[in-house]
Amino acid sequence: MNIFQIIADELNVKNSQVESAVKLIDEGNTIPFIARYRKEVTGGLSDEDLRTLFDRLNYLRNLETRKEEVRNSIEEQGKLTDEIVKALENAQILAEVEDIYRPYKQKKRTRAIIAKEKGLEPLADALIKQDKSVIIEELAKQFIDEEKGVASVEEAIEGAKDIIAENISDNPDYRKEIKKYCYKEGIIATESNAKTEEEENKTYQMYFDFNESIKRIPSHRILAINRGEKENAIKLKIQKPEDNIIDFIERDIIKDKNNEYGEILDETVKDSFKRLIEPSVEREIRSDLTEKAEEKAIKVFGQNAKQLLMGAPLKGLTVMGFDPAYRTGCKIAVIDETGKLLATTTVYPTEPQNKVEEAKKELKALIKKYNINMIAIGNGTASRESEKFVSDMISEIDQEVYYAIVSEAGASVYSASKLATEEYPDINVSLRGAISIARRLQDPLAELVKIDPKAIGVGQYQHDVNQKRLAESLTGVVEDAVNNVGVDVNTATPSLLSYVSGINKTIANNIVKYRDENGKIKERKELLKVPKLGKVAFEQCAGFIRVFDGKNPLEITAVHPESYEKAEQLLKSIGYKKEDLTDSEKLKDIKIKLSGVNIKKTAEEIDVGEMTLKDIIDELSKPGRDPRDEMPKPILRSDVLKFEDLKEGMILNGTVRNVIDFGAFVDIGVKHDGLVHISELSESYVKNPSDIVSIGDVVKVKVIKIDNERQKVSLSMKI
Repeated sequence: MNIFQIIADELNVKNSQVESAVKLIDEGNTIPFIARYRKEVTGGLSDEDLRTLFDRLNYLRNLETRKEEVRNSIEEQGKLTDEIVKALENAQILAEVEDIYRPYKQKKRTRAIIAKEKGLEPLADALIKQDKSVIIEELAKQFIDEEKGVASVEEAIEGAKDIIAENISDNPDYRKEIKKYCYKEGIIATESNAKTEEEENKTYQMYFDFNESIKRIPSHRILAINRGEKENAIKLKIQKPEDNIIDFIERDIIKDKNNEYGEILDETVKDSFKRLIEPSVEREIRSDLTEKAEEKAIKVFGQNAKQLLMGAPLKGLTVMGFDPAYRTGCKIAVIDETGKLLATTTVYPTEPQNKVEEAKKELKALIKKYNINMIAIGNGTASRESEKFVSDMISEIDQEVYYAIVSEAGASVYSASKLATEEYPDINVSLRGAISIARRLQDPLAELVKIDPKAIGVGQYQHDVNQKRLAESLTGVVEDAVNNVGVDVNTATPSLLSYVSGINKTIANNIVKYRDENGKIKERKELLKVPKLGKVAFEQCAGFIRVFDGKNPLEITAVHPESYEKAEQLLKSIGYKKEDLTDSEKLKDIKIKLSGVNIKKTAEEIDVGEMTLKDIIDELSKPGRDPRDEMPKPILRSDVLKFEDLKEGMILNGTVRNVIDFGAFVDIGVKHDGLVHISELSESYVKNPSDIVSIGDVVKVKVIKIDNERQKVSLSMKI
């Protein structure tokens, strides 16, 4: 099996690109580093392509290892044939390899094994041959042996049938074809598992009498059914085309259905299917469907998490973090534009205290003292009551103050974490949530990397999927986001630094310690003085590190140290030097001149790859650029919309909070996010909602249905 060619075909790229990428991965280079700084080598494979390549590489290498193990095991048994070798070579998935190995695998004492111990295998072979000149009963008499436990002709025939049934079940060709029948014609059917209507879990009501073909059922329904079954709310059965499957096996085995052999083998095939094949094939199909559904859910979660992490920061603002609550009071934290904590307090404007005027007075004083222009309100319990309070308070203030609703998913996880204790040892756990909410508005990426990605509240069924696989995928997503943005080495926390290519948690802590002991880092190469950060780690991380106000203006860009000389040659060719990058007037002219550079000709002149040259030009045109600045900004509000204010036909602006298989949830400023069903995302057919919207997008929506009883809103983007 040519692993490189398989991956190349799947990614629709050249074999040489895959081969080069694998070589770089095997040498220990990280995905972000390869994607950014080895484009010439890989032919420009993106970080997403490289992660897919990496996953498939691991799978196919494991597949090859398993094939070799199976081959060796069968060979040791003296049963390896050319047909088995060829079948193993052609196997594309692990399930096929296991089906090939099935007949040679050590089994528990099955009925067939017991029959073989009784010496009935020759009788089974005779039944399969179906020689009409041989009378079955006469042949079976020869196998009666009281000592071996065969007391009669009937017992001998039954034992032979058990051997044949197991052979049929173990046949890899049959199993492969049976699965095809099931995937093509099978039905997933569910019903309520409760004995009475009162016992029914209404959460799963749609699955109390439900069926859908296997080939059409979407992944989110597979995961919902799995969860419902786990909670004993529903039971599931896969309805298979049993008659077609049995007919397929019998056509291959039975020569004449109208004689005694035909009758015996018909019974044997049916027994093999019901007793042996059906349960194991059903388990495999369910496992396969679940695995694919989990992969889809993990992919959706990853896409959503990346959008959330790449949310636009609100820079240069002093922010009041407002963590809503009822009885225990709303926690307040004031953060300056650098993220430094200025003040904390607790106010009680909500039920049951209702100290509205006292709370207004205290918060107005903080707003005036610290010149606060933005309030970040968490979207948890008491959020809408708090929003109403904040809106009323803002209307009474002379200066311009706005508020934004911020997802507080995971804030409580952060508040009680070891990291939060280290950052704010003297601050009460409950107040740390307000700090996190404020900082999320200022810099979503820097704050969210402190939280386990599973806790950031996007995606669906994240607690039901393979947790190891989810963690691996999300770690990759966070790495890509952090390295895409770049990290200010003099302000970054260890949490943020640990996601930089080539930097682990130990090195991240060492960087911060070095910074604390020696003051601000002035240039990238100074990192080589940090304990455990050697030349290999430096090569991987250097381009993603930013040094503002340092010795080299190139270090506020993503230009890698290995390309400094080329960048300076490029600047010299248009009449400038690197120091001019910090002069805003000269920068305008540099940008114009760089846009007119002949890529092919200049790449040859300064001896650099064309892709690398394009990246250098992009970086020199926008030194210090933050790619998140191009993302949609949060919707800033100064007044509140109540659920009762909603009317069908209303057109509103909203923020996409979550994207799932069946649509998107949009925050329109009322208590619960509204759902834009997949059918309402566009006038055109939509296969994948993430093709249309992303988390953080600001969208215009129309209210199409209001469910007052359940406080649910249906929205449409078909305006």
